[in-house]
Parts: sequence; C-alpha cells; structure tokens
Amino acid sequence: MDPRKVSELKAFVQVCRENPSVLRAPEMGFFRSWLQELGATIPEAAKNDTSSCKGSCPCDAGPPPKTAPPPPAEPAQPSESEESELEIDKDGVIEPDTDEVQEMGDYENLEVTDEMIDQANEKKMAAIEALGEGELDKALDLFTDAIKLNPRSAILYAKRASVYIKMQKPNAAIRDCARAIDINPDSAQPYKWRGKAHRLLGHWEEAAKDLAMACKLDYDDDASAMLKEVQPKANKILEHRRKYERKREEREIRERKERVKKAREEHERAQREEEARQQAGGAHGGFPGFPGGAGFPGGTPFGMPGLQELFNDPEVLMAMKDPEVMAAFQDVAQNPANIAKYQSNPKIMALITKLSSKFGGPQA
Repeated sequence: MDPRKVSELKAFVQVCRENPSVLRAPEMGFFRSWLQELGATIPEAAKNDTSSCKGSCPCDAGPPPKTAPPPPAEPAQPSESEESELEIDKDGVIEPDTDEVQEMGDYENLEVTDEMIDQANEKKMAAIEALGEGELDKALDLFTDAIKLNPRSAILYAKRASVYIKMQKPNAAIRDCARAIDINPDSAQPYKWRGKAHRLLGHWEEAAKDLAMACKLDYDDDASAMLKEVQPKANKILEHRRKYERKREEREIRERKERVKKAREEHERAQREEEARQQAGGAHGGFPGFPGGAGFPGGTPFGMPGLQELFNDPEVLMAMKDPEVMAAFQDVAQNPANIAKYQSNPKIMALITKLSSKFGGPQA
C-alpha cells in the first residue's frame, strides 16, 4: 500500500480514538455502516459535543487532521485550505441511522423447504399489501418474517430495503441490498435501493455507481431520474480528487528534480575539488613516476623554488613528450648511476644536462 495512505489511515484512527463523535458525522455514514456490518458498536455522541467533520473529512484523500500530524518523514500533503475548495449542495442528505443490525436470517445454514418458501411468499404478499396502505412497521415485520423463512431470496431483502428507505433508514437498506446482491448480483432492485440509500447519506459516487448499474440491468425511470441528479455531484468529486492527485504528482516531480539537481551539483563540486587536488599535486609533486625527485642527479627535490619556471621551458616540455626521453629520465631518476647508459644519446643527455645545470648538479 501507499505509505502516505497508510499514514493518513493511522491518523484518522487516532482521531476516532480521541473523539469517537467524529463517526457520527453525516459524511462518515458509509464508514459507520461498514463497522456495524462487522459487528462494531458505535458510541453515542455526547450531548454537548458539537464537533463534526468540516471541510474535507479525515478519511478523504486530504491531509490528516491537525490534532494528529503525519510523521516528519512523510511528504507534505495538500493544505487544508486547498481541500476545502470543494463545495457540494447537500440538500436532501439526512443523518445516518444507528439502529442495531436487523434480523438477516440464517443465510448459510438454514435448509429451506418448499413449504417454507410458500409461507415466505404469503408473508411477502401481506407485506406488500401493508406497504401499499402505508403501514411501514407492519410491512417491515412481515418482510422480516419472510426472510427468516427463506433467507436465500434476494427479492425479499430488496423489498425490505425499500421499506427502510421510506422509513429514512439508509444504513439498514444498504445492509439488506448488500445481502441481496450477494445472493443475486444480476438483480436490478437492490442496486436501485442501495443507490437511493447512498443518495440519502450524501455518498454521491456510490449512489451514481449503484443507480447506473440498476439502469443497466433493468432500466427504471425512477432510478434514471435520481442518477441524473447525483451524477454531476459524483463527477465533481472525481474531478476534485484528480486535481489533487495531479498536484501531488507535480509536487513529487518537483521534489525529485530538486534532489537530482542537488546530487548533480554535489557531484560537480566533488569533481572540481578532485581536479584542483590533482593540479596541485602535478605542480608540487614532480613528473609522473618521480615521487619527489630524490633520485634526480644532484639529489635536488622537485619542490625547490624555480621548478615551475623550469617546467614552463618549451625545450623541457617538448623533451618530456618523447617516450624515449621519459623512459630514460625515469631510469636515471631511480638510479643515477644508469646515466652512463645514455652518454651516446644526445636527446636524453641534453635534457639531463639542462636539468642538472638548473639545479646545480654535476654535469654529465
């Protein structure tokens, strides 16, 4: 996982520990529903607690809350002022329901007989009749009885979800729709009701996704109308997220370029220093192969005054470029007695004579 995302999640969990009322905010309904599906208990909000998610929610792709800053090693996150730029009309959004998880039936273990299926259908028809008469509680109880008898019927969960929507309990509807989709992912009804539930909670992206799927599986005018309402808001959120992803990527590119630039400058500086040291060594350490000139005829070290002037002499420089002269010169520098071997070579003797006269050494 992205280390930045993990850091943000840790920060958000810390905020929830310090202030559980954050989970009661409308924006957190989807997260609260998931926790409840896992069996978690959400603490009741304190009466004098007026805190809520403002601007962007800590669970969004924004910066961690100020109360829990990210570790210093993490890259800088978009500022709070940047994340607060997104504004979406929340007309029709309600507070999430926090009831205990409803009866979901023994979906995994119950062996359903034909008789139980018939009884469940009778309960379903009675529930539909009660729903038509506006008796929501009665319809809810009848659908629940039917689910207990036949917990593998996707349509029963979808029908009960429709009752929860009318009762303004979107989280309960989402749980029923999730079960219905698990049983039959090709049924349009649970996607429709779950899309409406997400719309009530202000989950615009989730609502658009579910409503679009419902229309794809079985076109419905009601679902299509709501999709036209929520899709622009979902698109706005998507573009907002892309905008800050681009900003984050651009920031990372700038930081990477800056690191490369600093590394290159450091490398060039080290090269210049090394070249300077080599030049200093060439000026004061003698010719290649001569550690200090101790073996030069006359015993004169190359560090003596006047050496730089000698090396600027065109004749000396020309002679030093001759491989034969350099080989002989190194031989004599290592053992002055070897000068006898070169008495008959005018090129070599001319250089040795010049150097010896310069430093007052014995003439050959």
